[in-house]
Amino acid sequence: MTKFDYPLYFDGRGRTAQTSDEDHLRDLIEQVLFTSPGERVNRPTFGCGVLQMIFAPNSTELAATTQFLVQGALQQWLGDLIEVQAVQVDATDSTIKITVQYLVRRTQRQQVAEFTQRGGL
Repeated sequence: MTKFDYPLYFDGRGRTAQTSDEDHLRDLIEQVLFTSPGERVNRPTFGCGVLQMIFAPNSTELAATTQFLVQGALQQWLGDLIEVQAVQVDATDSTIKITVQYLVRRTQRQQVAEFTQRGGL
């Protein structure tokens, strides 16, 4: 099955760029993390609202809440593809760094994906 790369773009042949299965899973995780609930018309509960956390006062409670939201959203939307093993959230100033450790269910391979987003987009 063809997996389109995210964000969508055209390759050198003028076709929609494709990607590997592992990169596609990473792309899906990124979409769940940085999509705010209500942003998608046909899936109003999709996402976890991490971008809203960037400007909240930094605290251990915020990090724990964000970690809980991320893990819950990934389990809800990608639970049939991955098993989330650990989520680490680090917030510094207006930058948030999320590290997700997961097991790919189809191959039973462990992966680690790291995402960084700065505020003021």
